[in-house]
Amino acid sequence: MKPYGPIPDWWTAERLAALLPMADAGTPLFVYDLGQVETKIAYLRNSLPGIVSIHYAMKANPFAPLLSAMVGQVDGVDVASGGELAAAIAAGATHISFAGPGKTDAELEQAIIAGVTLNLESEGEAGRALHIAARLGVTPKLAVRVNPPFALKGSGMKMGGAASPFGVDADRAAALVRRLIDAGADWRGLHIFAGSQSLDGDAVAEAQAATVTLAAEIAEAVGVTPPLVNLGGGFGIPYFAGDRALDVAAIGARLGETLANRPAILRETRFALELGRWLVGEVGIYFTRVIDRKESRGETFLVVDGGLHHQLAASGNFGTVVRRNYPVAVVGGEGALETVSVVGALCTPLDRLADQVQLPRADVGDVIAIFMAGAYGATASPTAFLGHTPAREILIGQ
Repeated sequence: MKPYGPIPDWWTAERLAALLPMADAGTPLFVYDLGQVETKIAYLRNSLPGIVSIHYAMKANPFAPLLSAMVGQVDGVDVASGGELAAAIAAGATHISFAGPGKTDAELEQAIIAGVTLNLESEGEAGRALHIAARLGVTPKLAVRVNPPFALKGSGMKMGGAASPFGVDADRAAALVRRLIDAGADWRGLHIFAGSQSLDGDAVAEAQAATVTLAAEIAEAVGVTPPLVNLGGGFGIPYFAGDRALDVAAIGARLGETLANRPAILRETRFALELGRWLVGEVGIYFTRVIDRKESRGETFLVVDGGLHHQLAASGNFGTVVRRNYPVAVVGGEGALETVSVVGALCTPLDRLADQVQLPRADVGDVIAIFMAGAYGATASPTAFLGHTPAREILIGQ
């Protein structure tokens, strides 16, 4: 038997039972609860200093109805491709920033025409953006993404402290900012992202303090106050057994102290947190139906109609070093527990959604719920692999 992660408190047995008719209409199915998103955003706002904005990193979940709802809840949307930019505009977003190390000339032109802020990842990208803007006769909105000399401790994905395709090394950032200003660009500030998916509140607070210090050093070297400093994100969520949720209120209090004592060059600067997973990850469920129950060499397998082509991360194939189980349940399940593995429909042994977990008995036709499915699910998975049908998506609580 292997443990699985904690099921979020609001996904009670009663709530799951109420959603069962949606699953009966067709699985595999993602369900996202907008009411819980709104609750999380309200809690975050109450925890943060007033000069800190909330940006939604839409790569976490770009489902159109959810994105449209998020636009009205957050202060900005961060995109990472021309496709995401078009989707953000279609959703009504007006405050958009565009990051990513491989922006094409067409994407740079698209962003400049749309008047969004480009987070420049290199001197070469800066040169291309300036050239395109000059050709168009448009003043571009340009920020500099900085590769910091530190990483977010305990993060699932470190984004600083080493050579990186993301951002300009910190010791070259001031020179690039000065180049942008001298070229007549509208310099929009700095984007400094040290890491993601951390459950260490002290580490998050320390990285934020270090980010403010670094931003001040760059600004002092340039001699100009940045309008905005994007502090990145890094807020993790508890996927696995033993994980504990971040104390966001404590992080907000620490950030308040940091900003109250920030250097004078940042006194007129606004700040932003760029979050995706923390905002939407816990509010989604992936429903998949048992289509076969089989025994093999003393083990029981529940074969379901979904799999890693919809929920790659839950299968342990999305950057996880050691595979661990997401929270899982049999909808409406009760009675004695048994040890089973939930495996997907794909023709690969990698397609395993739960490994040797204890669940109430499930038979053909029963529905399995995989939790923590609101971020990096459908669009972060190989949906075209083996030609299976895409999962349906539904937003509730509108």
